[in-house]
Amino acid sequence: MAAEQQKVDLKKTLDGYAARSGAFRIVEVPPQQYAMIDGHGDPNTSPQFTAAIEALYPVSYTLKFASKRHLDRDYVVMPLEGLWWSDDMRSFTVDRDKSQWHWTLMILQPEWITRAMFNDAVASAGVGGVRLETLDEGRCVQTLHVGSFDDEAETLAAMHDLFIPEAGLRMTGRHHEIYLSDRRRVAPERMRTILRQPVA
Repeated sequence: MAAEQQKVDLKKTLDGYAARSGAFRIVEVPPQQYAMIDGHGDPNTSPQFTAAIEALYPVSYTLKFASKRHLDRDYVVMPLEGLWWSDDMRSFTVDRDKSQWHWTLMILQPEWITRAMFNDAVASAGVGGVRLETLDEGRCVQTLHVGSFDDEAETLAAMHDLFIPEAGLRMTGRHHEIYLSDRRRVAPERMRTILRQPVA
C-alpha cells in the first residue's frame, strides 16, 4: 500500500489538466516534455494514426518501469494528447475535413525522465518515429468537452470566435486536445476531452 501511495499522478498536480465543461479558463502552461510522433490524415481511417498510438504507449510504459526500477519513482502514465492543424484551419474548425488534418500525437513525460532514459526506452520498445521534445505553450485558453469528437465544432467556435477575441487575445500555437477518456472503452457521448488553444 505504501508504494501505491507514492505513485505520482501528474493529472492531479498540474494545473493544465484541470478544466470544466461549459467554462473557458485562461491557464499558464509551463514548458513540458512529451514523447511525440507526427502524422497526417483522418484519425478514424488512417493506419498511420493507429500505428502512432501503438508506438507511444510501449515507450511510455517502458519509461515508467525504468523510473520505478532505477530511480524508485513510480507514476501514472499520462493520457494521450494531440496537436491538430490544417493548411486551411476552416477544414479543421468548420468543415471538419479530416483528410486535410495534420497531427502530432504525444504523451507527457515526467520532468525527471532524461533523454538517455528515453533513447533506451525507444530502443527497448523497438519502435521508430518517436521523439522527445519540449512543448512551451505559455498562456492558453481551455475547456472540457464532453461528447463525441465530431461535436467539438460548436465549442471550438465559441472559443475561437467569441471568448478569445472578447478577452483581447489572439490565437498563436496549434489546437491541443487531451484525451481523458479511452476511446476504445467509453461511449462517444461520454468522452471527456480537454480542448486547449495557446493565445497571446
